[in-house]
Amino acid sequence: MRKTLLAIGLLAATTTAMAADKDDVVMSNFNYDYAEARIGASPMTLGGAFSKSIHPNAHLIASFDSKFKGDFDSSAGFGFHAPINNWADITGEMLFRAVDEKDQGVETGMQLNLGVRQWLGPQLEVGGKGGYMSIKQKEQFTGSIYARFHSTELFSLGIEGILNDFYGDHMMMTARFKF
Repeated sequence: MRKTLLAIGLLAATTTAMAADKDDVVMSNFNYDYAEARIGASPMTLGGAFSKSIHPNAHLIASFDSKFKGDFDSSAGFGFHAPINNWADITGEMLFRAVDEKDQGVETGMQLNLGVRQWLGPQLEVGGKGGYMSIKQKEQFTGSIYARFHSTELFSLGIEGILNDFYGDHMMMTARFKF
């Protein structure tokens, strides 16, 4: 029941964000078209992510991470974003998750996230998100906080602290290339 209510709530918020009239289209404060290279610490992981805008307030997202020891953590789905003010966006994601720990087989499920992105200056962005993940019989809440330095308009470096996810609590360093 809880999963159904969360999915309906996030779907309703997404359709509201996507129902903008042509005359008053809302533009977000961030670019959601990027490719990202990621390195995790404790445990050591390598991976990547991709995002592509499909509407002024919606985007497709996909990510893949692995310790390269017969395991992986992948997700794909839809995200929405809308401005809160001139310097912040509210974000949400509906993701299909597929994970595989060595010798345990692939398990699938879903994840719902809500978050915020905020500019602290012309080149510094901070943000965070909280989420609910349900994979097979395991249900848990996850979260992350991050900071991202935009060295140019097309390239940025970030650091993220991830809490209670598939690989547990860990740090992630990212390099993001906008297109």
